[in-house]
Amino acid sequence: MLMVRAFLAIELPQELRATLAAIERDMKRQLERTVDRHVRISWVRPDSMHLTLRFLGDTPDESIEPLRVAIEASMSAHQAIPIPLERLGTFPRPQAPRVLWLGPSASWEQGREAQRLAALHYAVETCCRAANFAPEERSFSPHLTLARIKEGARQVGQALAQNGLLERPVTIGMLPVEAIVFMKSELRPTGSVYTKLWECPLASSAT
Repeated sequence: MLMVRAFLAIELPQELRATLAAIERDMKRQLERTVDRHVRISWVRPDSMHLTLRFLGDTPDESIEPLRVAIEASMSAHQAIPIPLERLGTFPRPQAPRVLWLGPSASWEQGREAQRLAALHYAVETCCRAANFAPEERSFSPHLTLARIKEGARQVGQALAQNGLLERPVTIGMLPVEAIVFMKSELRPTGSVYTKLWECPLASSAT
């Protein structure tokens, strides 16, 4: 049985990737002034960034097309959603971060558009379960990972507090949720390589 390692995601427009590259360069420069050489931070390449909706793992080749058909039918009931990228955050906590991320504001996450995004995610999850994928236990959080801290989390936390990076307002623009893409992931020595196998558009935005 042929298997592919796969996930469902939202692609980023090219101009947004360019903006994210500039933000990463700025953050890297500011952090390097404050932390010592023992700190190890792995920055995510903007050209490989995406908003993951559902990690599928090893997927049988014969499951790919039925999943596409199910998601295509389901997405016709959902309109495009713009996600404003305006907040820098960390997981699990700012004092000792393991992940630096970019996402919408807390107020947006309480609003109507966030509810539409949650409904979209639920529809995708329903399609996955119907196609015999194991249930996803983790809650969905619409964020883009900028960096992973491999060593020196406490030092990075102190640097973030000292620089005030997490308190600064950021206006990056919108991440348009307009289509669901099925991505194949291949692990190589230079990092993961992603290949889009299919795409299911949402209905056009409401006027």
